[in-house]
This record gives sequence, C-alpha cells and structure tokens, in this order.
Amino acid sequence: MRSFRRFVRNPLAILGSVLALFFLCIAIFAPVISPPSYDPYRIPRSGYSSVPKPPSSEHPFGTAQGQYDILYGVVWGARTAFRVALMTTISITFIGTLLGIIAGYYGGVIDDLIMRLVDVALSMPRLIGAVVVATILGKGLYEAIIALILFGWMPYVRVVRGEVLSVKAQQYVEAAHAIGTSDFRIMIRHILPNIIYPVLVLSSMDMGSMVLWVSTLSFLGLGPEVGYADWGQLVSFARDWIIGVPGDALRYWYTAFFPALSITLFVLSWGLIGDALRDALDPKL
Repeated sequence: MRSFRRFVRNPLAILGSVLALFFLCIAIFAPVISPPSYDPYRIPRSGYSSVPKPPSSEHPFGTAQGQYDILYGVVWGARTAFRVALMTTISITFIGTLLGIIAGYYGGVIDDLIMRLVDVALSMPRLIGAVVVATILGKGLYEAIIALILFGWMPYVRVVRGEVLSVKAQQYVEAAHAIGTSDFRIMIRHILPNIIYPVLVLSSMDMGSMVLWVSTLSFLGLGPEVGYADWGQLVSFARDWIIGVPGDALRYWYTAFFPALSITLFVLSWGLIGDALRDALDPKL
C-alpha cells in the first residue's frame, strides 16, 4: 500500500496513466470512432492519387499518400499498438525471467551457458538483428513481433539473474531447502515474488519501446503489409511529403504529425509509468 500511495502521488505517474487510458479507450471504441468496412485493419482509401489531401469534413486528419484515411489509421493503429506491446512484452518477459531464474538458481555450467548465450545475442544491435530476421521471415505484423522477441529478452535475464543471486542466499530459501521443498516450488513460491518488482518496471517501459521498434520496422518497409492500420506505416506514407514543397514547407504537415504524435504519446505514457513504478517500488524509499 505504501508503494501504491507513492505511485498515485507522483504527478508523472498520473499523467502516464491518463495517456495510457486514453489510448486504451481509443482502441476499445475504435469501431465507434471509425466504423470498419470489410477488414477492420485495412485502412480505407478514397482514391489512388499519390498526393495527400488536407483535413476536411470527410477526412478530419486528411489522407496520406495513396489516399489512405489518416484518422482511421491512427484510431485502429491504437489496437495494433496494444497488440504489439502486449504480445512482445509478455513473451520477452516470460523468456527472460525463466532463463534468469534458472541461471541464477542453479549456477555452474547452466549459468555459464545461458549467460554466454545472452552475451552473443547482445553483441548484435537489436535493430540490425530485427531487420535481418524480419527480412528472412518476410513482411507482416507477426513476423515483426517474432523478430523483436528474438532480440528483446536478454536484459531480463541479466536483471533477474542478479536478483536471484541475492535472494537465494536468504534464510527463508535455505529453510525451504532444509525441509525438502522442490526446486520448482522454491523458484515459484519463494524467489519469483521477491524479484518481480524490477521485472515489472522493465516490462512497463518495454510496452512503449516495442511499439517504437515495430514502427521503425514498418517505416523501413519490414512491418505489416501496405495499407495495414499501423502508426509506423502512416509515417512511412509521409516520408516523401515531410518537407512539403518549395516555398511551403508545412503544406503536408498532417501526413506525419498525427501518426508521429500518437507514437510519441504512447511511448511517453509507458515511460512515465515505468519511471513512477521504479520510484514507488524502490526499497530504499
């Protein structure tokens, strides 16, 4: 309760929670805000012209290159963002926590093997590794998610392993050993609850960063197929129009502004929540 009170008294935590709740409401009420036609994740088009059109009564956010409705892409892109964030974060949290507990608890050869695997995986930059895997797997949202999962679990292993090495030396763990408790029960019942706080902080921050990574892959043409409701793809549609035209640099401002603002606020919301959780769960406080 003390941690919860510290969290709710943090203005940044309130701001991050409000922003996250705002995007959650958009994702939930997407069919009401922008009713779908046949495939809800396909952005409708009002033509095939390559020149974007400014905001109007029919298209409040304007249309992107190829006459894709920006408002529809932003609204349904919120659902895509939550799908990416949840699927990727849950997967890398599970894999990293599992390997970290095993490495820290058993030590020895098992620890060496797991940590050398982590070192090898960390030797390749995440973006380059994700680009390579996404190129091999092909274009698609789930292919991009798999690429990020393969290069996203390593920080969790290091954090969890360090916490396990500290916790397993405590007397209550030794007492559980003395009465014959199985290793699995000790890891799940006695160790995991006492190392979960740094994992929660790391996971909350990755909720936003994973959306940013997928948007990057989409911008590079390695994300979902063309026309999919994804913020990164909307920014990709705007790449030829960001600088406007000679003498009018802001003529096509709307093509990049709305999707970029969505990405920025979504990532910011989870970053603020992660920082507030770290402060609230800090045992030194």
